[in-house]
Amino acid sequence: MLRVRPGAEVVAFDGRGSEAPGRVVEVDGDGVWLELGEPTAATTEPARALTLAPALLKGDKLADVVRMGTELGVVAFRPVLARRCDVRELSPARLARLRRVASEAARQSGRALVPAVHEAVAVGDLAWEAAAVVADLGAPSSWREAADLGGDRLTAITGPEGGWTPQEVAALEARGATRVRLGRRVLRAETAPVAMAAAWLLAGEA
Repeated sequence: MLRVRPGAEVVAFDGRGSEAPGRVVEVDGDGVWLELGEPTAATTEPARALTLAPALLKGDKLADVVRMGTELGVVAFRPVLARRCDVRELSPARLARLRRVASEAARQSGRALVPAVHEAVAVGDLAWEAAAVVADLGAPSSWREAADLGGDRLTAITGPEGGWTPQEVAALEARGATRVRLGRRVLRAETAPVAMAAAWLLAGEA
C-alpha cells in the first residue's frame, strides 16, 4: 500500500471474470479506497475453458502446476489420487496454500478469474463436463489428433510420478475419456499438465 497514491489509476477484478477501471481515492491504515467504474467482462481470459486434473504430486510440484496453469488460463484444478501417487492425501493446509497460489498467480498475470482448486478425489470419482483427455504414453491418438475433441471446454487428466495403472486408464477410457500421447518424449508428472494447458489454451488465442 505504500506505493499506492491517491489519484492513481487501477483496474480491479472480482475473481469471477469481471473487471472495472478505477481510481485510488484514499490510502490509510485500514486499506485502499477506490472509486470504480462499470464492471465489464475481462479481455484477459481465454476463449477456451480448460480444467486440469493432475495426480497428487509431492513437495511443491503441485503448487508449480497450479501457478503455471493459472498463468496460462486454466479455469479449475481437480487433483486426483491415483494408486501410484507418492502423496496419499491433500491436507486442508496444503489445499489452502494451493488456493493462495492460484489467487496470487491470477493477480500477477492480470487475470480477472481466480481458478477454483478443488479437494482431491479418487480416479474413479473424478467428474468432468464435455470432453476429457488422459495423458498416456501408449495411447493410439496423438495430442494433435485429439486436441479439438472438447470444442471450447476440456478436462485434461495427467498421472503421477509412477504413472497410471492399466486399470486406471481403462476405467477413465470406459467413462468417456480419450487417451492421448504427448509427443515422443516422456514428460515429468509436473510437466505434462502444464504442457497440455499451454498447447490447448494458446492455440485458441489469436
